[in-house]
Amino acid sequence: MTKPKIFSMPFAKVYPLCIQKAERKGRTRDEVNQVIFWLTGYDRDSLQRQIDNQTTLEAFFNDAPQLNSNASLIKGVICGYRVEEIEDETMQKIRYLDKLVDELAKGKALEKIFRE
Repeated sequence: MTKPKIFSMPFAKVYPLCIQKAERKGRTRDEVNQVIFWLTGYDRDSLQRQIDNQTTLEAFFNDAPQLNSNASLIKGVICGYRVEEIEDETMQKIRYLDKLVDELAKGKALEKIFRE
């Protein structure tokens, strides 16, 4: 079975799109970073290394220090798919990030995004 093309896309190409999506709605790069840190366990330096190394999305999520234990609480539809029903783990993680950035862009408070 062939992997979806998005798996081989560099995270460095997706990251600026996340920033743009949030900034268009008045949110900040720092808030996007907080969302990424919360979801993946990366910190500022390790995130920058992933960007500099042109790490693929698949490797970005597979090598993440610690997927947040509350990630399974992320529910809803993104790109026509219910994130909680996506069977492929890597694709689900990609959609988790997409959903969180979408919630951020829609003005949701970070505490609610982090499912606290």
